[in-house]
Amino acid sequence: MENFNWDPALSKVLSALDAHRASAPTFTSDDEFGFLSDLLRSKELNALVHVYNKIQKNLKDDKFSPVLSNAMEINVEVLSLLANKTQVSDEFKELFLLLQKPHVQALLISHDTVAQKDYYPRLPDIPVEMDEDEETVKIVQLVKSDEPLGATIKTDEQSGKIVIARVMHGGAADRSGLINVGDEIHEVNGISVEGKTPNDVLKILQSSEGTITFKIVPAESKNIFRESKVRVRAHFTYKASIDPETPCTEAGLDFDRGDVLHIVCQDDPHWWQARKEGDRNMRAGLIPSRALQEHRVIMQRQQRDKSEDDSISLCSVPVPMPTLCPRPRTTSTCMHESPTKCSLQGIKTKKIMYDATENDDFDREEIATYEEVAKLYPRPGLYRPVVLIGPPGVGRNELKRRLMATNPDKYRTPVPYTSRPPRPGEVDGKEYFFVSRDQMDEDINSGKFIEYGEYKGNLYGTSAESVSSLVDAGYVCILSPHYQALKMLRTPKLKPYIVYIKPPRFEIFKETRNDSRARSTFDESNSRGFTDEEFEEILHSAARIEFLYSHLFDETIVNADLPIAFEHLLATIHKLETEPLWVPACWV
Repeated sequence: MENFNWDPALSKVLSALDAHRASAPTFTSDDEFGFLSDLLRSKELNALVHVYNKIQKNLKDDKFSPVLSNAMEINVEVLSLLANKTQVSDEFKELFLLLQKPHVQALLISHDTVAQKDYYPRLPDIPVEMDEDEETVKIVQLVKSDEPLGATIKTDEQSGKIVIARVMHGGAADRSGLINVGDEIHEVNGISVEGKTPNDVLKILQSSEGTITFKIVPAESKNIFRESKVRVRAHFTYKASIDPETPCTEAGLDFDRGDVLHIVCQDDPHWWQARKEGDRNMRAGLIPSRALQEHRVIMQRQQRDKSEDDSISLCSVPVPMPTLCPRPRTTSTCMHESPTKCSLQGIKTKKIMYDATENDDFDREEIATYEEVAKLYPRPGLYRPVVLIGPPGVGRNELKRRLMATNPDKYRTPVPYTSRPPRPGEVDGKEYFFVSRDQMDEDINSGKFIEYGEYKGNLYGTSAESVSSLVDAGYVCILSPHYQALKMLRTPKLKPYIVYIKPPRFEIFKETRNDSRARSTFDESNSRGFTDEEFEEILHSAARIEFLYSHLFDETIVNADLPIAFEHLLATIHKLETEPLWVPACWV
């Protein structure tokens, strides 16, 4: 430890941290100080900073230069020497084969090209022309390749000129640094574009070979672009090829629901530029903005509501919505239509009926497009609650029971509250917390319960404080609440990990439950199996939960086979405890 090369800058930061610890804000915990202190003392960070300083010094001293510029030539010589020695040992044979591999030889050729600064293609000399106008004109040459140019054009509404509408960040045009938004295009490969449409210009570009020469009048002002650091999780699937409103199909970025996107630029109110997180392709693509996608969903809902028969309740299983619909040519204020109230008549109830003031109409009006996210790193001893969501009868409670049985010292579930008196043998704080009706009414009105309901004249509920106390005590809190409790649970304080337990299709659902002799959860005595009607009701409820809340799910487990579903749940919790995961940005 004494001989390790500690970085002086990190040592100063560590000293300053210790010196100002006493004056830190009261909300700063000892754990946070400890984490930062351990990080600054770690050999890994000090070694990394040491390497960084070395590289920076060498860059300033201009010490990075090729040792030789004929690596491929030397490779050929080495191969000729090894040719007669491949029978001597396996090492000679392995090296001989390795140096012949196309990837190794391509690497050596690339090295020599860079070392010799022999870059291809060589652009022809730009012709010197005298422009009679007083405008500043620049000639830009780009090499045409399989990669898109990375810019879109439009006709300026006032001047009628062809101008650069947008430059795709990371694309060829952007990397050149020679083309900017607002630049006027006068000629392409010597062909005047005056009076032509953007499609005419596109045809000229498509028919061009080799290099493309633009004569451009630069825009009066250049916007200095700073790449955004915003990441979002997409809550819908997008395919540019089927979007009639996209400015450029080739420039579109396809993504699936659940993908994390890096939003590079939000300057355009309708079309953002983004990359998929982790994608090595540096060129950004176009995606619909939040405002545009919300408008599309609203328009689609209005069209669907007009076509629906008034007698159909919104409790019917909803049809998945298309993600595309026409965008208005002018900006307008979108009005929400008031949805029809759901009828709750004829729906069977379980032991606990949850909040009678459920507002599914409000849930339906939530439009899930993008959610800003950030990475949350796991902290030992401080576990996120695991919330199992799903319709009654899907097997959530059985999964919870098995999980808690595997390690009772690790997995706990909060003790519910009730206003009923204790029965013989019941202990306060074990089966239930027994409180008065007045006290429970008061706590419900003050918002202390994440879920509550009334059964046979007695109130039952789960308090938010009971969840927090288990988390603070170092347990993995396991919950299986009513789906509407997600609104109360999904907070920056609790940071729950929401697992949706989904039923399989009807045939498999019925077969597996009958084979395992599962007892109906709709029968209080649990003395019989499920009926076909009850299976259908579970599937109906599952479809409704997905429609309303699927954008909040972190993981989906199909409970077709209970042991397999349980192994999936264990793997999910292991990932939760060991890997950094994307969460709403406001949680971090």
